[in-house]
Amino acid sequence: MITLPLTPPKGSDQRDPETRSRRRFARRQWLRRWLVWRYVIGSVFLVVVSVVGVWLVFFSSSLTVQHVEVQGESFLSQAQVLSAADVPAGAHLVELDLGAIRTRVAGLAPVERVDVSRDWPDGILIKITERRPVAVVEIGGRYQAMDAHGVLFRSYAHPPSGMPRVVSTATVSSEALAEAARVIAALPSGLAARVDHVGVRGLDQVSLAMRGGATVIWGSDAQSALKSQVLIKLLAHPAGTYDVSVPGQPVTAPR
Repeated sequence: MITLPLTPPKGSDQRDPETRSRRRFARRQWLRRWLVWRYVIGSVFLVVVSVVGVWLVFFSSSLTVQHVEVQGESFLSQAQVLSAADVPAGAHLVELDLGAIRTRVAGLAPVERVDVSRDWPDGILIKITERRPVAVVEIGGRYQAMDAHGVLFRSYAHPPSGMPRVVSTATVSSEALAEAARVIAALPSGLAARVDHVGVRGLDQVSLAMRGGATVIWGSDAQSALKSQVLIKLLAHPAGTYDVSVPGQPVTAPR
């Protein structure tokens, strides 16, 4: 019997170890070149993106102020807020001084808080919180709204109905007015309905003028809840003056 040697299929690398070795070497070389070019391409891409970004932000008209939106206004008009904000049209958003805009808008008396932000890609958003009136202050025949911090921020031609009224002088500080506001806030609704107005001459010098003509010396806003309880009991005994400035030792005087 004659046995013939097995011959690998035509083109098989098994008969040529040198060919296989050259191919493996070529693949390794290709991988090395690809790793190098990958970093080069990535670096070029980052440079291009950075250049385009700088151009868009600082030189292009795409990211410039085209509109300003105002939210939260009620007493104020949008025109008043925009005038105070003074945002330059066409300015680049990234270069705007938001703090300066915020300061200018906060200078409007009815504004309690304000937030200014960039509204990409071409706007500015101004959100304001206006002061809430807790009483109307009468000074020299003029009526002004007062918030809970004693800030006067709006004028009235006539005092609004149903709003507590404070009578004071132009020399009274905002701290004293704020104290009067805290006294008003502490009054129970039933007692507040019997008060014609609140008088304030300075710090710790708050008084109540009752609708029946009596005067209540309140003093400071300290212990206002206790003072209210004491006064409600005292009002059951008609008098001209009730002094609850020291609620533990109230004093009354006849008319």
